[in-house]
Amino acid sequence: MITFLLSVVFLFTGYWFYSKIADRVFGSDPNKPTPAYTRTDGVDYVPLPWAKIFLIQFLNIAGLGPIFGAIAGAMWGPVAFLWIVLGNIFAGAVHDFFSGMISVRHDGASITEIVGMYMGNVVKQVMRVFVVVMMIMVGAVFVTGPAKILDSIVAGEIGINFWAAVIFVYYIAATLLPVDKIIGKIYPLFGFALMFMAFSIFIAIITKWLPVPELSLSNMHHNAEKFPVFPLMFITIACGAISGFHATQSPMMARCIKNERYGRQVFYGAMVVEGLVALIWAAVGMSFWGGVQQLNEVMIQHQGNAAWAVNEISVKLLGVVGSVLALLGVVAAPITSGDTAFRSARLIVADFLKLDQKPIKNRLFISIFLFAGGFLLTQVNFDIIWRYMAWSNQTLATIVLWTITIYLLKNQKFFYITLLPAIFMTAVVSTYILIAPEGFALDAFLAYAIGIVTTVLITLVFLLNIKNIRNIAKL
Repeated sequence: MITFLLSVVFLFTGYWFYSKIADRVFGSDPNKPTPAYTRTDGVDYVPLPWAKIFLIQFLNIAGLGPIFGAIAGAMWGPVAFLWIVLGNIFAGAVHDFFSGMISVRHDGASITEIVGMYMGNVVKQVMRVFVVVMMIMVGAVFVTGPAKILDSIVAGEIGINFWAAVIFVYYIAATLLPVDKIIGKIYPLFGFALMFMAFSIFIAIITKWLPVPELSLSNMHHNAEKFPVFPLMFITIACGAISGFHATQSPMMARCIKNERYGRQVFYGAMVVEGLVALIWAAVGMSFWGGVQQLNEVMIQHQGNAAWAVNEISVKLLGVVGSVLALLGVVAAPITSGDTAFRSARLIVADFLKLDQKPIKNRLFISIFLFAGGFLLTQVNFDIIWRYMAWSNQTLATIVLWTITIYLLKNQKFFYITLLPAIFMTAVVSTYILIAPEGFALDAFLAYAIGIVTTVLITLVFLLNIKNIRNIAKL
């Protein structure tokens, strides 16, 4: 329990100090006009209060990841606390803050366009396809997941397909309509549900003094040999620690933020709150059934069904009324990430085609193809999509960190703030795809060796070209 409570304290302490450092490195200018005013269009560029933007950003990024991913990550034991806290403060929140603020400086440009500006045209073209496909995958996952939870609330009397159809209808409306019409109005209600869920579970952990284990670096996974902490846990726990998906969401709020001085609260702050949600669910996962071993046994018994675990925990800890509200919070989180995933994909395609999004026919033209792809993916096994999405997500985070590093270098700023997490995440994603069952499934020693060599080579290429990058920036 002490480790969990200290983790919460460290998370907020990290925000208080490190977010100010990140903001100072970037150089926020409260006197500089933002895209919300310079490019107002009444659809995507709409000035909104910072508190509302914070809540929208939080709900955009807080999908199933900080809940399902945290429960799955808790199977490795208390080492998950360490990754959530350190990953969040020094990598994830920094990643979210800079991706949002760089977009503000570039008229609200999508992350694919920003990557292209600093990594080259070839990378931009690859990223356009990669990110749009990933957004469709996210949307599909966030249809299936909440549909299962809603169906469980009514004991399967209506059916998952019905709930999936309802969610799709909502997604279409949220993707097409101006950002302040649906997203700006209903997110506060969803936000309350999610906040209530997290706070209620936290209070239950404390009042019942659940046996949350203390910090240990040992691998407590039931199949430790097949599932090493590095790199598998670092992929499993993404939202709450670091997630590339967030970089696709931050530009949407970059188009609505009224002043650069709010960037620290909105982009860095939303990620810290998401980290708190992840900590709470990881803690309750490790303690609700009596320990990490028992959690592993339960997850094996239910074939890794985190939705079942969420329902069981909520009902037992919060009672019927509390569990319904808590589950609505869990449902709201993925739905509000799924709709903005499709919206983000629409904006990326629109940027690529240079298609004005003010006329609704243009929005509809792009969205038809996106939703058709999303519907097809809902017919694929949920677990398969989730595994590949997880690696794609962290790969995107890695690319974005390298992009931010080049941006900082070109602008003669302290680029080490993102260089170090970029190097670490390069090692994570390169090793994961080599060792994971859905990847090349190589022997651990060989996978680690190739992963380390790959990371060293990429780092050396960057370091050897620092002078060239600075010279290009001066031209």
